[in-house]
Amino acid sequence: MADPRAVLAHAREGPAPSGWRVFTKKRGKVSGFLRGTSDDPDPLLVITPEVVVEYKDDHKPLSVVTFSDLAEAALKADATTSSTSSFATLDVWVELIHLDGRKEKWRSKSFSSNLQPIQAFIEAYGVHKALQEAGGR
Repeated sequence: MADPRAVLAHAREGPAPSGWRVFTKKRGKVSGFLRGTSDDPDPLLVITPEVVVEYKDDHKPLSVVTFSDLAEAALKADATTSSTSSFATLDVWVELIHLDGRKEKWRSKSFSSNLQPIQAFIEAYGVHKALQEAGGR
């Protein structure tokens, strides 16, 4: 497995290798000041063919998902409606099933309102799984 900090450093330094998806955004000055994170690097999510690494701020541990540790990953969603509105709120995540049977919800901490990281996760995991199955035959 690639070192998660090395993955983040490589993504911050310049063009990411093909096959990597990199999501970043500028930390808001006011919200960063209020949370005590204004001096932290900007949030960064990197999805490689082998691992997903997310840095939110220096107060939170890195979020790391290694595809080879998973038995399965599945897209999940839940919609909530209100009797006072015609709109529904959609909650989307990836359900991770680890090799030891544990289940876990994954969604980006920094990009939770953006569905592109979830799509990129599913795509990268699908490619990883297909390559593993092709290599096992």
